[in-house]
Amino acid sequence: MTRQLTAIIEREGDEYAALCPELDIASQGGTAEAARDNLREAIELFFESASPEEVKQRLHEEVYVTRLEIAVG
Repeated sequence: MTRQLTAIIEREGDEYAALCPELDIASQGGTAEAARDNLREAIELFFESASPEEVKQRLHEEVYVTRLEIAVG
């Protein structure tokens, strides 16, 4: 079974941080690709080790990613 999950990746200084908002799991890496790969590994390890109850508790089925235009100043 496979599942589509969201990866939000942003630069933080010299590193990249990656977040999966559906599970609230994060990772990092030296490049955006490394951060994504590390996040994938963290999520796979979570699914391997978590009980079905923990997966159900943490998994947010509906996550929307959008941009907002905000007046500043």
